[in-house]
Amino acid sequence: MSKQEIALTPVAVGGCCAPISDVALDEAGAAEGASVFKALADPIRLRLFSIITSAGGEICVCDLTPRFDVSGPTISHHLKVLRAAGLVDCERRGTWVYYWPVPEKLRWVTGLLAVPDPAPTR
Repeated sequence: MSKQEIALTPVAVGGCCAPISDVALDEAGAAEGASVFKALADPIRLRLFSIITSAGGEICVCDLTPRFDVSGPTISHHLKVLRAAGLVDCERRGTWVYYWPVPEKLRWVTGLLAVPDPAPTR
């Protein structure tokens, strides 16, 4: 992994959104959702996100890279895409970079895809 810092444009994480089954997305919400789903549409990124989210805190890139049959730079690229979508964040500590999920973005996705409770039957 390169030692140079990558400047990413922060992604607005808005509070909570109404489920798409209740209210249609506006243009900004659709763009935000599309960037998240585009980031997760790649099998390597989806697996990386799953590993990071299930780690129970943070995980070092040194623990991520050996789990894949692709090069370190490829893993770095996929992590950069996840960061740009606001799904994960990271911190460099010495040689290594540690990643963790962004809870607000997880709540945003969960809220967006929430399934309404069925109407009570009598």
